Amino acid sequence: MSDLDRHRIIRDLLKERPFASVRDLQKLLGVSAATVRRDIDKLHEIGVVRKVYGGISANDGYAYAERASARPYNENRDIAVEAKQAIAKVAERLVTDGDSIIVHAGSTCYYLGVRLARRNLRIYTNSMPLASYLGEHGTCHLVIAGGELHREPGIIHSATPSQPSFFASKFFLGTQGISSDGALESHPLLVKVIRELSECADEIVLLADSRKFSLKPRHAVLPLSRISTLVTDEGISDKNAQMIENAGIRLMIAQTAGEE
Repeated sequence: MSDLDRHRIIRDLLKERPFASVRDLQKLLGVSAATVRRDIDKLHEIGVVRKVYGGISANDGYAYAERASARPYNENRDIAVEAKQAIAKVAERLVTDGDSIIVHAGSTCYYLGVRLARRNLRIYTNSMPLASYLGEHGTCHLVIAGGELHREPGIIHSATPSQPSFFASKFFLGTQGISSDGALESHPLLVKVIRELSECADEIVLLADSRKFSLKPRHAVLPLSRISTLVTDEGISDKNAQMIENAGIRLMIAQTAGEE
């Protein structure tokens, strides 16, 4: 297999997932780790991908991120599943039995909620898919937001101006994008709901796979100063990791299944 063939395969892979480890690429290409690292260095040098710790990540503005930004919830839930499940597994460790928590709508939060279904917790959610799952499979104390169902983006919300009568130790939420301005969203209803729920929790924990740093929705929902913890995958660049740490946010890195 030629260098060009390997580079094409790597670029095609990053259209479907945010990160690939050296080990992932060894298995896919059938070559040595040294060859994979040379390929990574070359692709990084010409600017089509980003070299990150342990592997390679889709570059800012790459086609994968562009397509993901416009997908509806039901499709987005099935993108980057490996990274989202790894993030949910790490986030689960932040929850203690007996806690009262808010789990927001969104695909990564859905995977977290599934993991928490049978824990001794009080969970408030505005996610219709998650509420349905917890109602059928969970044993946790479930509190569901009141109001109308908005099928896209899949949340329950009341048009009456009021905050839920629920106070949480932690508010877990996803985001459409991340920048120095904070968590970003494009859907006006999500902007409103997230700001309301952020007033009902001591801590805000952001769950976001590394591709979210490539997406730039138009609305800044929460500043970085309001976020206490970010859980992401190993595809995060050194530059973005430094931005998060400089903002005083605890950074937790989830290892995908390709890493031991």
